Amino acid sequence: MGIIKRGNMLDIFVTSRVRRKILVVFAKYPDFKTHVRGLAKLIKEDPGNIQRELERMANGNFLIVTKKGNTKIYQTNKQFPILKELQSIVIKSQKGNKPSKTIG
Repeated sequence: MGIIKRGNMLDIFVTSRVRRKILVVFAKYPDFKTHVRGLAKLIKEDPGNIQRELERMANGNFLIVTKKGNTKIYQTNKQFPILKELQSIVIKSQKGNKPSKTIG
């Protein structure tokens, strides 16, 4: 039997750090709306990586994209079939973790 590292259980199932941070933000705060640069500043990640992940999540219908001028605004799709389950997983995965200054 190997040693199990203690940490965030979400790390095991969502291996992309950027995707995990984005998932946490939009699952915990379903009314949150943002653009790529705003999210990059919030989660302290590269906007290019964030853009790719946001597009993947939008293509999978987890996020809704609206345009405001030339800017894409992203928000949680509250009709996403497993949103409640994802929210529950995110919340449970963060219990027992030490709070940090950043989201995710």
